Amino acid sequence: MRLFLSIAVSLALLVSAGCASIGRYPVSGEKCSPSDPVKSMSAGECPQVPAS
Repeated sequence: MRLFLSIAVSLALLVSAGCASIGRYPVSGEKCSPSDPVKSMSAGECPQVPAS
């Protein structure tokens, strides 16, 4: 029962965090614009996570 409740709560949080209106970021709710700095990022700018 406890495992089911944990899974249900986790799924509810994931679904609600992913919901956003068109043109807005899902977590912050801020409006997207053509001048957003994240649109010009490339994969090379992201830090590498070492495999353990």
